[in-house]
Amino acid sequence: MEEEYQRSLEDLVAGKLDKLEVTAADFMKFQPVLMNFQQRKRIVGIAQRNGVITYHYEN
Repeated sequence: MEEEYQRSLEDLVAGKLDKLEVTAADFMKFQPVLMNFQQRKRIVGIAQRNGVITYHYEN
């Protein structure tokens, strides 16, 4: 699962993904991967309803 999150973050930065949605159930698995991601300060998360967080990359 961690490798999948890492790949998704890399795809987000590369522009292959417009957004990345993480559910509340998956957040605790995703958060350490995000914190160790080199470009994490450019990845912005916006909380949605039902605990879903939508992340996007800001240039």
